[in-house]
Amino acid sequence: GCPQARPAAVLDAGHGHAAAQHQQSPTCCKRSRASIGTTDDYEKVARLGKGGFGVVLRMRHRVTKKNVAIKFLSSPDVEDLEREARFLEACDGNPYVVGFEGLVCDPATGDTAGLVMEYVEASSLHSLLWDRRSDPPLPESTVRDFMWKLLTGAEKMHAHERHIVHRDIKPGNILVGKNGELVKICDLGLAMSMSDWPPYNRAGTTSYMAPEMILGKKDYDAQVDTWSIGCVFAELLTGKTMFKGYLEDDDEDKTKNDIRQLWSIFCVLGMPDESTWPGFTSLPLTAEALRRLPAGCKYSRLRYSFPEDKLSEEGFQVLQGLLTCNPEKRLTAAAALKHPWFDAPRSAAGAAAKVDALSFPKKKAPRIKFIPPAIPQKNLLKIPL
Repeated sequence: GCPQARPAAVLDAGHGHAAAQHQQSPTCCKRSRASIGTTDDYEKVARLGKGGFGVVLRMRHRVTKKNVAIKFLSSPDVEDLEREARFLEACDGNPYVVGFEGLVCDPATGDTAGLVMEYVEASSLHSLLWDRRSDPPLPESTVRDFMWKLLTGAEKMHAHERHIVHRDIKPGNILVGKNGELVKICDLGLAMSMSDWPPYNRAGTTSYMAPEMILGKKDYDAQVDTWSIGCVFAELLTGKTMFKGYLEDDDEDKTKNDIRQLWSIFCVLGMPDESTWPGFTSLPLTAEALRRLPAGCKYSRLRYSFPEDKLSEEGFQVLQGLLTCNPEKRLTAAAALKHPWFDAPRSAAGAAAKVDALSFPKKKAPRIKFIPPAIPQKNLLKIPL
């Protein structure tokens, strides 16, 4: 079947790629914004996405006629929904994160029933790339504009007053509309707050997961997101997933899946060692990885995959900076945005000239292609803005 026919994150969830392992931590959260009404206040317009975690519906307010997207969980545990709501609320005002409207309750019980988000006339980047898989590559100027918005969204999320790490940035969780002018990160179901102390658990989608997280580092930071953004950058240029270490998950041997994923990374970027990544050999999975992996090449072959006719020297410096195995040397979102590659003008006129590059297929109306997963973690500190 064609991936565009189903929500992208649902496809991933079906194959067990998006996953998290959790520990319980003391509840230290304040309640989110008060409920904005009940489910009776809205009428269903359409289903936007469905998966094992629940459903996202497009709904219209019966009085104001405003369209919204509401996520309903299939499980009765509302804490996951309220937790995700607090993350979305903390991102309020970030133009590159899907907007938070509030929570709706069940009129019969008064319990939280749904997470209300802005409705976006958009498709996921995953669907968009699938739809244009036979087309020529996107022009570098289009990719640069897109990357500026994605990095700005992440930088605002990571900023000290918010300190939110998304942990599952991938094409299925990025909404694109208005011919590429509108870019919004969605699905904060696996997000975490850096206000909480480590250890942090593994979370996300393996193909976009930073090597330190795969290797079991428990005190990772926001650079796990910039690695994922580097993977998205590469995919925008090629239309293909950059690091896909397995054909199918081996349920019997999770370590084998991790080793394959690391091998797909190290084949391109070179095998790290203590000189390039101090602390690499002391990470939990490194000894096993080194035992199982063949002797790999020591040097990066990234430029061979992205020659100068595909990506300028300045663009390549950003890609290489994001796809750096050592998280201490990896570009932060803020540092990446200061790179000379982004000095080129980003004007409405310039964007208008490139509308065809990220245009939707004419045959179908764009739809939201996401459904945020729910996770049982209760350790978000609500940060007052």
